[in-house]
Amino acid sequence: MTNPFDPNKDTGSYFNLKERVFQRVQSSEIDNQIIETIRKSFEDAINVENIELDPVEKNRLLSQIVRLVLENLNKNVDDSFI
Repeated sequence: MTNPFDPNKDTGSYFNLKERVFQRVQSSEIDNQIIETIRKSFEDAINVENIELDPVEKNRLLSQIVRLVLENLNKNVDDSFI
């Protein structure tokens, strides 16, 4: 008989559900899809604003925009569960 309390056995319990679901979500390469969507929107916005930025400035601004979008997304997710 196997030990039901074996910490190495994946029992399908809630104990490691978050980690299992996170691994499945990550395997869908969702990070890349999100970053690419933000990058496309960023490029569109830069073009609409008709702004010329050197590569260093552009990367810095993109990084700041990505951070702002993700912070806002995180806030919206948190607010939707209250």
